[in-house]
Amino acid sequence: MDGLDIDDLDTPCLTVDLDAFEDNVQRCMHRLAAVRVRPHMKTAKSPEVARLLVAAGAEGVCVAKLGEAEVMLAGGIDDVMVTTELVGPVKVRRLAELASRWPLARIRIVVDSWEGASAIDDALRRPLETLVDVNVGQDRCGVAPEDALALADRITGLGRLELVGLQGYEGNLQHVRDPGERRRRCDVSMERLGWAVGDLRAGGHAVEVVTTGGTGTAEFCAAHEIVTEVQPGSFIFMDTDYSDTGGVPYRPALTVIATVISRPAADRAVIDAGLKTLSNDSGPARLLDAPGWSYVHAGDEHGVLTPADSPEPRELRVGDRVTLQPSHIDTTVNLHDALHVHRGGRIETVWPVAARGKVR
Repeated sequence: MDGLDIDDLDTPCLTVDLDAFEDNVQRCMHRLAAVRVRPHMKTAKSPEVARLLVAAGAEGVCVAKLGEAEVMLAGGIDDVMVTTELVGPVKVRRLAELASRWPLARIRIVVDSWEGASAIDDALRRPLETLVDVNVGQDRCGVAPEDALALADRITGLGRLELVGLQGYEGNLQHVRDPGERRRRCDVSMERLGWAVGDLRAGGHAVEVVTTGGTGTAEFCAAHEIVTEVQPGSFIFMDTDYSDTGGVPYRPALTVIATVISRPAADRAVIDAGLKTLSNDSGPARLLDAPGWSYVHAGDEHGVLTPADSPEPRELRVGDRVTLQPSHIDTTVNLHDALHVHRGGRIETVWPVAARGKVR
């Protein structure tokens, strides 16, 4: 990448400010030193990023899907936890093959049903570490806290699943804007998780792992004695949704560079970044270097900039480049093949988004 400048990149493209990324990683490891940090790679989807995080002190990584686990293991990451339930004959067969292909790797899974757990156990050819997934308030997957012990008891009767602990993720709280309210509600979720921990220990189970927490709540979770591990992911890059969430202490590191391709009216500029470049599930992206303008999607390939209040609006011409912060990192990264990594505007490397599209 010698001699390549960020302005030499074709657009639209994803760029990562390496100084901000490294600062975020160092800050996270320092602030969460009381627990193990297992970053969630559904954000970056890149073994290169995972290796940097492990080198910085991460315990291993999390992934959301089995396809992401396959990419991480193939990329040399030997400690991977899949945080969503794996159900169905095809998925279970893939999991068994994955475990056999990497016999020395630590692969952890979560279960919240006897049907899911027993089917996996029947297919495995080697032991696999397993956690009971507990619903701590998100009302998505997970058993109720009071039902965790019954499932744990049944799992311990299986031949290959090794029960090592509990997962309880409070994803519904990550973007509660007020930090005091977010902490209060997180404490309630951790209390629910604590009920399950207490029940399992009273029932004779060794609960070695209690994993929880995202970028918005990890520090609150880490203050609870029961918690051994947290799973932040977006902290490495950040997005507008997290930047607008009070008390989240990380810097924006990932941006999209786009080009003004049309200036058809005084109140409209068109750029080459639409829905195939920037996701909109958390709202529109935010312009970082074009005061006086706001962005909206205008189709798959186009975005429209319209005037916004500013005492000194930027004059935009055809061919000008603009920088945008995505509103949701995970879904935006999944639209791209590569992350162009720069320091001070000079491109140092490219991180392939190797787990892009791994939704199975």
